[in-house]
Amino acid sequence: MDHSITTVAQLEAVIGLPNERAATKVRSRLSDVHRDWVAHSPFVVLSTVDSAGRVDVSPKGDPPGFVQILDDTRIAIPERPGNRRVDGYRNMLSDPHVGTLFLVPGRGDTLRINGRARIVSDAEYFDAMAVRGRRPVLAVEIDVDEVFFHCSKAFMRSDLWKHETWRPEALPSAAEIAHRVSGADLEELREHYRDDNYRRLLY
Repeated sequence: MDHSITTVAQLEAVIGLPNERAATKVRSRLSDVHRDWVAHSPFVVLSTVDSAGRVDVSPKGDPPGFVQILDDTRIAIPERPGNRRVDGYRNMLSDPHVGTLFLVPGRGDTLRINGRARIVSDAEYFDAMAVRGRRPVLAVEIDVDEVFFHCSKAFMRSDLWKHETWRPEALPSAAEIAHRVSGADLEELREHYRDDNYRRLLY
C-alpha cells in the first residue's frame, strides 16, 4: 500500500493545523528581539536553491555578531576563505530565494530568516566584518521576507547541547574521511587538518 502524501489536505489530516500563536508569529521586519538574537549568534545555516530546484545548505560561523544588521529589513552574512566550490552562491545567481537558521549555543530555540539574496564584493560595512584584520571575501545581503522563532523541540529530542551525549570519537577524523572519499595521502591530510595548521587558514 502506498502511504505517500501528495496533497495539502492529506498532510493536514495527519499533522493537523497550527495553533494561532504559531500561525501568526511570522513578521516581515526585524524587531529588537530578532536583532538581539542575530547579535548573539555565532553560527547560521544558509539554504539556497538553483533554477532547477537543486538545494544547497551551507554553515557559516564567526564570533557572535558576525552577521551585520543593515536595517530592519536587511542583513549581511560575510564569506571567508573556503574551498571555492561556492555552490550556494552559484544558486543565488539563478534563484535569489534563501533561508537561514540562526543558532545560539545552549539554546534550543532558533531564529529563521527567509528572503532574497544578492552577492556583493565590497560595501561600507566590510571593515566592521573584519576578523584578525581580514575583511570578508564577499558578503550576502538578504532582504527579509519572513522572520520568526522556531521552537526548541528538535534540540530537546536530540539532546544536542548535552555534553555527556557527545561521541565525536565514534566517527573517523576529517583526515580519515577525506582519505576514504578521495584516496589522497592520509599523512598529508592529517597535516592539513591538524588543528593549529587548519586554524591558520580560517581568515
